[in-house]
Amino acid sequence: MPSVQETAFLKDSATKAFEPRHRQIINYNIDKYDAAVQIGLTSFHHIENSKRKAHIIKWRMMENLDKLLPEFESNFIQKGGKVIWANDAEEAREEIWKIMQRAGAKTVVKSKSMTTEEIELNHFLEEKGVNTLETDLGEYIVQLLGQKPYHIVTPAMHLSLPDIAALFHERFGTPIDASAQELTLKARELLREPYTSADVGITGGNFLIADTGSIAITENEGNARLSTTFPKIHIAIVGIEKIIPSLGDLDLFWPLLASHGTGQRLTVYNSIIGGPRQADETDGPEEMYVVLLDNGRTNLLAQKDQRQGLYCIRCGACLNACPIYKNVGGHTYNTTYSGPIGSLITPHLRGMEDFKHLSYASSLCGKCSEVCPVKIDIHQLLLLNRRDAVSNGIVSKTEKLAWKGFTFAITKRRIIDLFGGKAKNFFLRRIFRKAWGKHRNLPQLAEKSFSQQWKERSK
Repeated sequence: MPSVQETAFLKDSATKAFEPRHRQIINYNIDKYDAAVQIGLTSFHHIENSKRKAHIIKWRMMENLDKLLPEFESNFIQKGGKVIWANDAEEAREEIWKIMQRAGAKTVVKSKSMTTEEIELNHFLEEKGVNTLETDLGEYIVQLLGQKPYHIVTPAMHLSLPDIAALFHERFGTPIDASAQELTLKARELLREPYTSADVGITGGNFLIADTGSIAITENEGNARLSTTFPKIHIAIVGIEKIIPSLGDLDLFWPLLASHGTGQRLTVYNSIIGGPRQADETDGPEEMYVVLLDNGRTNLLAQKDQRQGLYCIRCGACLNACPIYKNVGGHTYNTTYSGPIGSLITPHLRGMEDFKHLSYASSLCGKCSEVCPVKIDIHQLLLLNRRDAVSNGIVSKTEKLAWKGFTFAITKRRIIDLFGGKAKNFFLRRIFRKAWGKHRNLPQLAEKSFSQQWKERSK
């Protein structure tokens, strides 16, 4: 039997793929990104060499994770910070709640963070009576709508300007035809005061820097800087795979992330934070915590073939390139990480039995692997996920029998030629019509097979 997630994915994707307005909005927005990225990549003298170098560094990091994470921890603690190791989402949430209880915190400002989405932190804090506010404009918009982010980089990519204008008109009384500039100014007005009054600022982290014990945050709006500067407590939740060896490696990874994510040479705000405010500093938090999140990452690390998935720097390039994502959209995946990279890592992070179907949500065209800035062989690794699902017995008996029968028939020419074109067309119409899909025409097979025609012509 298919899992609940698989059933929902098939139903939702079948609907979303044929919504003309959705296709128009997502393709328009992705086309803009594609054009910007093509310009951004020209700033590299030799992009393939840069990608290859990044791949090697990330390979070395994953092979030495047990040494580099303690190095980061030691250096961070020396600067007055505190490190929390969280095995799973529940442990991460509970440790964060302990910090907030000790401080009597009731308000939180958050910058954009996929790891907080992964552990469903907003929902958890709201249940505890904590006022939690997203400060990234895209995240703020989807929070107002009660939705999850649609895209790793651009949370509100599925919305048009009129959609957002209508939302702000309904909530805040702005003009129904407000421009993007007017909407941004309204958001700035609404968000500015909470920065100065919030008890806690929560962020993610794009990179963990081992040799300095720092986290690197890259953004375009300045909201992460404000979220880490004014509140007395800063909590950063970062996946253990985000480690890089040294500060100098940002010279490579920051431009790769910016160019592949948004087409910029470098994002507008790039911060390196290495602990709470020091005696000679004028701003910053009094306390700083870094939560090192596992939450299934070591499961993926244990897969020798697929651990490449941990090299991901969350640029979103593979989502923008994927023909499946561009048709079914981000919400249908029902995961924090959607698109090709999400299809690769989610079965390991959240369970192969429930999410193996995502590894089949791919045309295997290879475009995702081609655009990846750290050269993850995504489409090949999706095949390995499929292999593992079969070898671990996570497939239905019907599927097993169907493929066994197909393998038997396709490897024996006499079986293939046993029936003529009319009989084969009949079987297609009667048996495979539903599986083929209502939006595609069934192929019409020739009356005689290719081998039969070849033999007749060769006489």
